[in-house]
Amino acid sequence: MQRLSGLDAFFLNLESPTQPLNVCCVLEMGPETMPGGYTFDRFRDSLSARLDAVPEFRLKLADSQLNFGHPVWADDVHFDLGRHLHRAAVPAPGGPRELAEICGHLAGLPLDRDRPLWDMWVIEGLHGGEALAVVLKVHHAVVDGVGGATLLAQLCSSVPDAPAPEPVTRAGAAHPLQIAASGLISAGLRPWRLAKVVPATALTLAQTLLRARGGGHTMAAPFAGPATAFDGRFTRRRNVALTTLDLEDVKKVKNRFGITINDVVSALCAGALRQFLLDRGELADKPMVATVPVSVRGRSDRPGRNQTTWMLCRLETHIDDPAERLSSIADGNAAAKDHAAAMGPSLLQDWTQVAGQTLFGAARLLPRIPLPEKPPHNLVMSNVPGPQEQLYFLGCRLDAMYPLGPIIAGAGLNITVMSLNGRLGVGLISCPDLVTDLWDLADAFPAALKELLNCSGPTHDATR
Repeated sequence: MQRLSGLDAFFLNLESPTQPLNVCCVLEMGPETMPGGYTFDRFRDSLSARLDAVPEFRLKLADSQLNFGHPVWADDVHFDLGRHLHRAAVPAPGGPRELAEICGHLAGLPLDRDRPLWDMWVIEGLHGGEALAVVLKVHHAVVDGVGGATLLAQLCSSVPDAPAPEPVTRAGAAHPLQIAASGLISAGLRPWRLAKVVPATALTLAQTLLRARGGGHTMAAPFAGPATAFDGRFTRRRNVALTTLDLEDVKKVKNRFGITINDVVSALCAGALRQFLLDRGELADKPMVATVPVSVRGRSDRPGRNQTTWMLCRLETHIDDPAERLSSIADGNAAAKDHAAAMGPSLLQDWTQVAGQTLFGAARLLPRIPLPEKPPHNLVMSNVPGPQEQLYFLGCRLDAMYPLGPIIAGAGLNITVMSLNGRLGVGLISCPDLVTDLWDLADAFPAALKELLNCSGPTHDATR
């Protein structure tokens, strides 16, 4: 029996009808490599043969009315693949926009909490029937960005006819009294955890104030970003746009300026957003602020499936010169990383671990509370490293991959990037009741990359 961590439960409790907290990934594939030829039945059988090797696909939430702790993960003894694997067809002509319309609809659908928290949709008819798409949706309580990439990797192989991996040990069922007993122990430890996290937080705040007063760089402050079209109360509807970029071109910019790929990705988002807002006559004279998830895997010994912290970064969308904008973003990202490191990798996890059901119950009201005039952030932005080799997903050649994260906390835009075999897949998700022309933003990314490629800068191959 494995109990949800505080951060896992945070994502579970922050969900609302208008704020589904799902992590999605859109895969474009060539079905002609599937052994025996593609049919939906063969695809289903191939997935079924691998389910016992992926525990996330077999676990569901279990709880008890007497439980003072968070729910636990337990094996779904009545698991039925037919409730999770679905089939659909993209309308003609089966291009990216038709696919994205389906993805937006699927991203806004809630997952059934009485079953394992995932769904997979096979979308046939892509590119006139020559290609296939798969939309995998998993709740954020189950995976973070890196966890989602790891889950996908378990369904991929380097050859199309790879044998199914060995099954892993099943978690088993959980008895309500067992859940309640361990939950009581967990609740009893909260005062001890609180006694540890309060001094650590006070020290972190003191260090931040000293850093700021001494002229040191800090990460962006919350509520410091401008008002944009993406801010506001969103509905349950979602719209999606997709684009892809050449990873080698991104590396050229990285090497020319001696920065990191993350810095270049941030600058690409900034350049695309700047052009998008300029075209709408809505560009502000101060930088947009992005919440950036940071993986702490290997740097934190805390439990849970979500192993992340967050930092706030300035996108410098108000700077006209692309080289100056890029350099300023890189300097700001370095300062944000230093500030986040000073706060420690587990501070966020520790606070959510202290929070109990009462506090998380209050968190459910957050989406219904009137929003402040300024949002705490303008968007969520994430870059997840992916494999740089040709892979096959259940026997089908994997051609492109586009991640889609949730929109959250008053910011109706999420931009997530993931690399695959020399390409960067960029997934954008928003709410059409806030912004209808999301494809205009996606189409601005290639131009933003070209703009950076045309910039001159010192040529050296250093990284932060």
